[in-house]
Amino acid sequence: MSTATTLHQLTGTWNLDPAHTRIGFVTRHAMVTKVRGNFNDFSGTAVVGENLADSTVEVKIVANSVDTRNEQRDEHLRSGDFFGSEEHPEIIFRSTSVRETGPNSFEITGDLTIKDVTQSLTIPFTYEGVATDPFGNQRAGFEGSVVVNRKDFGITWNAALETGGVLVSEKVTLEFEVSAIKAA
Repeated sequence: MSTATTLHQLTGTWNLDPAHTRIGFVTRHAMVTKVRGNFNDFSGTAVVGENLADSTVEVKIVANSVDTRNEQRDEHLRSGDFFGSEEHPEIIFRSTSVRETGPNSFEITGDLTIKDVTQSLTIPFTYEGVATDPFGNQRAGFEGSVVVNRKDFGITWNAALETGGVLVSEKVTLEFEVSAIKAA
């Protein structure tokens, strides 16, 4: 992998590679453990400008594709208590600004919409490098995460525990491990 390529040399259009990208989350369950999940169906495009500030990012996630490796929990997450995926089939992120924060780091600020509730958030990312894969595709790697409060998106369901506290934390860490392929 070549990390010699800087963020400024990535101009062009890049598409998320769903087979090599993870869009996931982690939250506390019963106050004592963590539950991790992924979204398995999504698409996304980044248009990187010569000036990084001129770049745009859009990601669309199929809410029904939530996967925590437990079908009963996944069905509950798809219900109106959480994502309401029948009424709100997509989770959408659209950037409003991209800002370089270091030689291999940047922040994407944008609008995240879940259940028709839109909130602005800033996600810090690290640029992991660029490489040409065995099929001749130019790939770039990025990693980032951000903590959100699910109640800010109208996801308020919970259950009290006998020992105090609640079943599901309000804080959710969104995790992004991105492999993007440069469009021809």
